[in-house]
Amino acid sequence: MEFIATAKIGLESTVAFQLHKLGILDTETLDARVKFRGGYEEMARALLWLRTAERLFLTVDTFRADTFESLFEQTRRIRWEQYLTPRSRIHVNGKSAKSMLFSVSDCQSIVKKAIVESLRSAYRVETIPETEEEVIIEVGILRDEVTISLDCCGAGLSRRGYRTYNVPAPLSETLGAGLILLSRFFPDTPLIDPMCGSGTIPIEAAMIANNIAPSGNRTFAAEQWRFADSSVFRIAREEANDVRRHDKLDILGCDIDGRSIELCKKHAKKAGVMINWMERPVSKLETEWKNGVLICNPPYGERLSDKNEVKKLYREMRTVFDRIPDWQINVITASREFESIYGKTADRRRKLSNGGMPCTLYQYYPQKRNQD
Repeated sequence: MEFIATAKIGLESTVAFQLHKLGILDTETLDARVKFRGGYEEMARALLWLRTAERLFLTVDTFRADTFESLFEQTRRIRWEQYLTPRSRIHVNGKSAKSMLFSVSDCQSIVKKAIVESLRSAYRVETIPETEEEVIIEVGILRDEVTISLDCCGAGLSRRGYRTYNVPAPLSETLGAGLILLSRFFPDTPLIDPMCGSGTIPIEAAMIANNIAPSGNRTFAAEQWRFADSSVFRIAREEANDVRRHDKLDILGCDIDGRSIELCKKHAKKAGVMINWMERPVSKLETEWKNGVLICNPPYGERLSDKNEVKKLYREMRTVFDRIPDWQINVITASREFESIYGKTADRRRKLSNGGMPCTLYQYYPQKRNQD
């Protein structure tokens, strides 16, 4: 079977890396998605372990269609009785880009009508009452190429379940994990987030270091599929529980807001990780650890009234971070002026997206810091 793991732009390579770690080698990396082949066992492990994927889909069929008639007929010909009962509740999501069929709502309606017609014919019934479990179907159209798939997730994979309280503009769990993986963080490496907000980056780092499956405490839509072997999830969870650790780590989350730190403590407890937390502004950052990885998501200064304060913060960050010259510094921001304000050209830049906003991850490596 073919699966598609979707991801934020810039994180596709991290998804492919995680699949390879799971022993899933038959992969193809594309823009905002990674395709791979496997069975239900691979599907269950991917759902539990993919830290930076947004969703996982099982491909049902692909075909070309540039008219609604063609979309209807080719969808109707799919053997939907393999996946749905006469009472399945059918929910169709859709998206379209650079295609003749650009009305997403019309495409969703036509696909659902075609599925209902296919089921009526296969089961020889007049109506599909839709009283049983919901099955989420995705229709995606790109350059007139249609992909019909089943949503394996239900809620997106960023919904780990530990973050029940939030601060304004929280960083998503999948992006937080992506920043950590892009920093080449190792489990025995100290890590600091000096503006930790709701605690996403330190908690995701602790889960990586302790080999905790990010989605181990939640359920998935695929567990309700009547045609799939549900035992694969039980086995995958048992395997995940066998390899997780509970070490206290050299990870520190700081924030100027004491209320945020209290939220972080609650979130860390729910995630099952032990982390150091401190109420402290960036200007007071200090550490006894000689080297490590610093990752932060500072304010972007999108509102005009905030711009001067944000510029002041970026300059202050340079002064403070220069006190730890043997650390790798990673800063994600939407500000295009960051390097000029910070006063230093990054060793590496990575284009990412945060909440739909184009951002850049600026990385400063320790071996080059002392050359300035």
